[in-house]
This record gives sequence, C-alpha cells and structure tokens, in this order.
Amino acid sequence: MAAINHGAKHIDVNIVDGVYFGKIQNLMAHGVQETSHVWLVMLKAMRALTRYAAAGIEGTGLGDSDFRVLEVLLHKGPLPVNTIGPIVDLTPGSISIAVDRLVAKGLVSRVESTEDRRVRIVALTPRGKDLIVSAFRKHSGQMKRVFSQLSPEELRGLEVALKKIGKQAAALMEQS
Repeated sequence: MAAINHGAKHIDVNIVDGVYFGKIQNLMAHGVQETSHVWLVMLKAMRALTRYAAAGIEGTGLGDSDFRVLEVLLHKGPLPVNTIGPIVDLTPGSISIAVDRLVAKGLVSRVESTEDRRVRIVALTPRGKDLIVSAFRKHSGQMKRVFSQLSPEELRGLEVALKKIGKQAAALMEQS
C-alpha cells in the first residue's frame, strides 16, 4: 500500500480501485454483494472501453470531441450549434470552440439560419463527410469486436439495463 502524502495534488485511482476491489471481493466471498460492486465493474469496463475507443479515434487524426460532433452531423444531418452541444455532451463554450476548429479544418460549414439570423447551422462539408464516414466505419468495427462476446439478446438486455440506470441517475440528480 502506498504511503499517504498529505501534500498530494492527486489520487492514484489504480491504488484506490485495488483497495476497493479487494474489499468487495472479501464481501462477496462472505455472501454479500453490493450494488457498488456492480458500479465498480461497470466503471472498470467503461474505462477499458473508453481507452480502446480513444486509441482508435486518435488513429483517424480526430480528437474525441471532434469525432462526436462529426458523428452526430453524419447521423442527424445539419443542426444548429446550440443543439449539437447537449447531444455530444459539450458545454456551449466547448461546442463553439469545437465548431470553430472544424470550420478551420474545412470539415464543417457554419451558416446563418434562414428562419432566425441568431441561429448558426452546422453541416458536414464533403471533406468532413469523407473523413467521418471512414472514421465511423473503423469505430463501428472496433465496437463490434468489443461486444462480440455478447449474444444479440445479451446486447439488447445490456442496452435496456444501462438506459434504465442512466435515466434513474439523471432523475436522482434532478431531485438533489
């Protein structure tokens, strides 16, 4: 176990995870299983999945937020800037910076809405579409490999369960 450094500016999550995981294993050995164990397993799986996906996305030359913006435009078509942010989990300031970066790279266009001049519509350029189609194809293949251990029924069950958990967590956040 690492010594405690009272002047530390960070926590080594791997040490904390190891200690916590050991305690959970001990509880399970005695017939006690907590929902916090499920959370821990889900957290570790998500970390591994995120690292794997990020490495693949990095290989396309795109950053994570750029990939998410281009992917939503690929699947939903042109959208107002303020609509994209919540979909890809970016703040208004972050989505503006991301769109500026993508415009500068020639991957998206940004034009005034014909209905409301205050609204800016973002759309893929042909170059942006070519890039995200290729990047998304690679990403999709990676995700198929990750989830290949699950049957179609297990995959659907996982999706349903995760949606329930996500909605419950969001509802509880609104109550606090």
